[in-house]
Amino acid sequence: MLATQTIENSFMLGYFSVFAQLKDWNEVEGCIVDGIPTLKCLEVVFSNLLVMSSFFIVFVLFLMFVVGSFNYLTSFGNAEKIKKARSTLLYAVIGLVIFVSAYLILNIIDILFLGGQGKIFNFTIPG
Repeated sequence: MLATQTIENSFMLGYFSVFAQLKDWNEVEGCIVDGIPTLKCLEVVFSNLLVMSSFFIVFVLFLMFVVGSFNYLTSFGNAEKIKKARSTLLYAVIGLVIFVSAYLILNIIDILFLGGQGKIFNFTIPG
């Protein structure tokens, strides 16, 4: 799906490209009727927001790890800088644990209560 998207759907930044739309409007039946978006398009918007916010969280956690590690390596024994770097790394680890825990809790809820169909991350509007 991503390979077939056109350059209009992406923002090119050097060697990296961030796709503005991960789930296409045409994938949801009844989303666009006579060229006009309907409420079924909220499925696409919610799905894209979920994926992009997850990407943003992972990216920020990576940056926190990099900054904390760099500050720790360049502290040169200064106790105040070491304390600040350790707190940055600690907050990064806490954020990672919260992010992974939320994902695992939702998967456990899916398995126990929804039969393990994997539909908990698929927002669908019936009808």
